[in-house]
Amino acid sequence: MFKRNRRPTTPGEILKEHYLEPRGVSIAKFAEAVGCSRKHMSAIVGGKARIEAKMAARIATVLGTTPELWLNLQNAVDVYDARQELKDWHPARVYTDLPEGAAA
Repeated sequence: MFKRNRRPTTPGEILKEHYLEPRGVSIAKFAEAVGCSRKHMSAIVGGKARIEAKMAARIATVLGTTPELWLNLQNAVDVYDARQELKDWHPARVYTDLPEGAAA
């Protein structure tokens, strides 16, 4: 498996650098188009708020992308953060072997 050395780029940063800035669209105008507050969109762009499924669908509709794009970007950040948070954690027990006859 690929081991990542740095935190993935947040979906908000991708949104800002690849979609809003090249089009000259402000966060306030984009928030209006998406149907959320400027404060919430600013938090998304700043990496302080997550993109949830409904927001991903709204962003995708406004930009002509897919919700999966935004959710996959968010998931990459979430998984990286979880791994960082749990890097020193060890489970009490590991269940990796299946009993004989069990379907995988």
